[in-house]
Amino acid sequence: MAYVVTDACIKCKYTDCVEVCPVDCFHEGPNFLAIDPDECIDCSLCVAECPVGAIYPEDDVPKGQEAFIQLNADLAKNWPGIVSRIDPPADHADWAEVKDKLRFLER
Repeated sequence: MAYVVTDACIKCKYTDCVEVCPVDCFHEGPNFLAIDPDECIDCSLCVAECPVGAIYPEDDVPKGQEAFIQLNADLAKNWPGIVSRIDPPADHADWAEVKDKLRFLER
């Protein structure tokens, strides 16, 4: 079972989670991070590091966000890996409490 980045990450893209990942399974897109399920070792270290609570075990993804399981797998194959923390977007705080952000995902 892998971990999954969900809706809350879109347009926030905090990368604190990236620094604690022992297997470098995160991949970076324009305004979202994705976890490669084939690389994730289910260690859960990333969960506590996410300031917006966007990361869940695959079996516990919130209802209505199940599409993020496949979305992470698909995007991770096309996006470059990221292994160190970078600053979030300048307007990240404006997006932290916004819900249902999938329509803003840039691929």
